[in-house]
Amino acid sequence: MQDKQCPQDAGAEHKQVQELREISSAPTNSRALVLCSGGLDSTTLLAQAVERYGNDNVVALSVQYGQKHVRELQSAQAVAQYYGVELKMIDVAAIFAESTCSLLSHSDEAIPHESYDQQLAESKAAPVVSTYVPFRNGLFLSCAASMALSLDCSVLYYGAHHDDWAGNAYPDCSREFVEAMDDAIRRGTADQLRVEAPFVTWSKADIVAEGMRLGVPYELTWSCYEGGDEPCGQCATCIDRARAFEAHGLVDPLYMRKDVK
Repeated sequence: MQDKQCPQDAGAEHKQVQELREISSAPTNSRALVLCSGGLDSTTLLAQAVERYGNDNVVALSVQYGQKHVRELQSAQAVAQYYGVELKMIDVAAIFAESTCSLLSHSDEAIPHESYDQQLAESKAAPVVSTYVPFRNGLFLSCAASMALSLDCSVLYYGAHHDDWAGNAYPDCSREFVEAMDDAIRRGTADQLRVEAPFVTWSKADIVAEGMRLGVPYELTWSCYEGGDEPCGQCATCIDRARAFEAHGLVDPLYMRKDVK
């Protein structure tokens, strides 16, 4: 299993990606579509897109795929309203009706309360973690590409990051996957649309650092797989989120909300 990249190791790559992003300026009249789940990563990405293109030229897209709860979709609505961008929603739940993935509402599988590393170590025969929704991100990017073209967007933003594909937990978050989808979308749209995933080599701690620079309202976001009134603090994404803030000596702003103890 591939070791995860620690925040210190990711720093150099973070700086390199940041410099490349700053060198590139948005073409006049460009529009961007951002896949936005309402989570920490995609909300930071939305903030980046708004900073670069302006909120009038950014559209957010959220997807109902049959997940166990609606908290993330509610958060997507909240952050879109915060940034003043249009939010589109689509429903693809029927496509995953036969899947037993533990993230889906019809599944009897329990969501693991342990890190991705622990899950992969304990299930050596499994190629992915139980919360992997079959080719979900490939489907999302394909749907988003069609919508982006119809909305005259030239760039599609996707918030994949290193921690999600380390060890092959989520192969549809890997750099190889992003590059392949970018190539397919460029070819399939006659180079009218491209995919950008600026966090694909970043750790979640790097993303939090960028979010603090941008003033991202993390108290509006939701990452927990369980839903509920407050984060469980035990599922893999809760664990990763807590570690990302702790790496900077910070407390997750979500826990400072009056309705979250």
